[in-house]
Amino acid sequence: MRKGLSEEIVHKLHDYENSDLPDRTKIALRLTDKLAHDHRNIDPDFYRQLRDHFTDDEILDLGMTLGFALGWQRFIEAFGVRPDNWNESMPLPWKLTKILP
Repeated sequence: MRKGLSEEIVHKLHDYENSDLPDRTKIALRLTDKLAHDHRNIDPDFYRQLRDHFTDDEILDLGMTLGFALGWQRFIEAFGVRPDNWNESMPLPWKLTKILP
């Protein structure tokens, strides 16, 4: 996120399609939704829409960043990681009881 992100913009994210956010932002958010929920249905038409706003290098950067973020979220949920409540003097931040007896 860039500096200066306001609460007003954050509130628009809930219904970004009907917001006054720039089209470039909306297509990036659509890509986020598709990668999170519907990645098998990214078709040539959607790719053309992306290309209207981003270069191939930018699409690759977006995809890698989103892939890492989405994967990290799944990892911390699977292992029960709570990094905001953990520091180095504490036991590891995941609940191994979820995956080990």
